[in-house]
Amino acid sequence: MELKRPKAILFDWDNTLADTWPTIHQALTETFETMGVKPWSFEETKEKVHKSLRDSFPEIFGDRWEEAGDIYMNNFKRIHLTKLVPLDGAEEVLKAISAKKIYTALVSNKTGENLRKEIDHIGWSKYFAKIIGAKDADEDKPSIKPVLMALAGSGIVPNKDVWFIGDSITDMECAYNATCLPFFYGDQDLTHARFNNYQPHKHFKNHQELLEEIKKL
Repeated sequence: MELKRPKAILFDWDNTLADTWPTIHQALTETFETMGVKPWSFEETKEKVHKSLRDSFPEIFGDRWEEAGDIYMNNFKRIHLTKLVPLDGAEEVLKAISAKKIYTALVSNKTGENLRKEIDHIGWSKYFAKIIGAKDADEDKPSIKPVLMALAGSGIVPNKDVWFIGDSITDMECAYNATCLPFFYGDQDLTHARFNNYQPHKHFKNHQELLEEIKKL
């Protein structure tokens, strides 16, 4: 399937460009323990974490979600930069896109402040026209609002000329909501029922596969 050159490419961050599962899991485990809630296994964390904190914590902690949120953020901030690991081949993909002068931005459900600190920490800010995280827009993914913010000022509107690349059901749902072309990154089983209405246009299992497609554009 030959892919048309996009006007823009929007990336998710966590576990699309950087391996942050160990950090997320450790910070969540410590939060669960402090709150007296049974911690999730590592696999449960990978399965359940895809919404932003303000959208997911009320479902987990009820009326105490803001207290739990403060605990989580403190746990997270203590470790996230030291444990941050870019995914193999991710920077090569970003360099290839940059060389082709395709508008590129980030749309993440990680709190914007922490997101930008991580990207600055590894020196990747130069690859992105906009870096949009949770709380930067009025609503977080899967809302279209972060996508509109990421494209603001570019003259590009959300449509099939915009690729959205991410590793979660929330990313696929966001792409559908914004009428962007959805691409799934990673090794998840896309036959799971939750993907029934949000199948990607294409599935990239690693960055080498994505790089090969970028080279063809």
